[in-house]
Amino acid sequence: MPLAFGPADRGILPDRMIAALGSSGGILTAVPFADDQIQPASLDLRLGEVAYRVRASFLPGPRATVAERIDLLKLHEIALGDGAVLETGCVYIVPLIEGLKLPADVGAAANPKSSTGRLDVFTRVITDGARAFDRIDPGYHGPLYLEISPRTFPVLVREGSRLSQMRFHRGRMVVTGDDLVDLQERETLVDDEGADLAEGVAVGVDLAGFGPDGLIGYRAKRHTGLIDVDRRARYDVADYWEPLRANRGKTLILDPDEFYILASKQAVTVPPDFAAEMVPFDPLVGEFRVHYAGFFDPGFGCDEAGGHGSRAVLEVRSHEVPFILEHGQTVGRLVYEHMLAQPDQLYGEGIGSNYQAQGLKLSKHFRA
Repeated sequence: MPLAFGPADRGILPDRMIAALGSSGGILTAVPFADDQIQPASLDLRLGEVAYRVRASFLPGPRATVAERIDLLKLHEIALGDGAVLETGCVYIVPLIEGLKLPADVGAAANPKSSTGRLDVFTRVITDGARAFDRIDPGYHGPLYLEISPRTFPVLVREGSRLSQMRFHRGRMVVTGDDLVDLQERETLVDDEGADLAEGVAVGVDLAGFGPDGLIGYRAKRHTGLIDVDRRARYDVADYWEPLRANRGKTLILDPDEFYILASKQAVTVPPDFAAEMVPFDPLVGEFRVHYAGFFDPGFGCDEAGGHGSRAVLEVRSHEVPFILEHGQTVGRLVYEHMLAQPDQLYGEGIGSNYQAQGLKLSKHFRA
């Protein structure tokens, strides 16, 4: 069925509209979608057959293509068909299997998948003529590329691996002001009676500890083995992560350039008619960065989808100087947007979602 909108239709496209966008030629691919590639409010993007190691990250700018910049900056070419290792500290550009031929009134945004962020693999989508990463203008017609830079663990990827995801939107319908207050009162977006709702729902960090051993998170080890991004429950936690325990003061000092997995103090809910994105608390506070993978699908944390108030897992990295976090300190904000329509399937157990009903949880690659 072709994709059609009414004059007042605005918001994020749900799963069936993403499928319609694909079947009507808005998403270009020579390889049919995998059965689980379309999520409730996003499309997983697949790596193509080759990766280019480049000297530096770049944006092509309005008068250049990504392919032209790759020709100038590439160091070597790596075939991904049978799998290849991407090393830490290097920058790679991979043409994606999917391209776009968007309608004039449909734009898109990209973000790393949750599992990608929890491995500290930095990814950004690039388009021809782009002046910004991860943002695709309405009406864009052209290829998609993924910049990949593993920060902590070397990773094994192959053609078809999925590290990033894309949302499609017609206009923007961000929930703000009194509407956000009403939504919090009606749906309990976070279980915090005094929630700060300025510019999104404030999310704090939990440093009191989970369970009887007071676990508050994990710090990534250096010089580990590689991780195959397509293998689930394969690796021992102790080989890659150092557990962190709560102290009496409920604080944590972030060491410069170390990578941490922590969890939110609040349980988080994304109602079926909405999607959410985690954004930094204040970009002027440059000491640390939280949450590389920021999309939350409709149904995340909802009782009806098996969520029962899931925590937000926080991917945290400190920059340049040690920085102390305190229990409950605001580290990010959830910005809610209207869906154009409720998706056919919600995030949760029914579609095999990995992080529904999560507390403090590492990526799906590690054994529980």
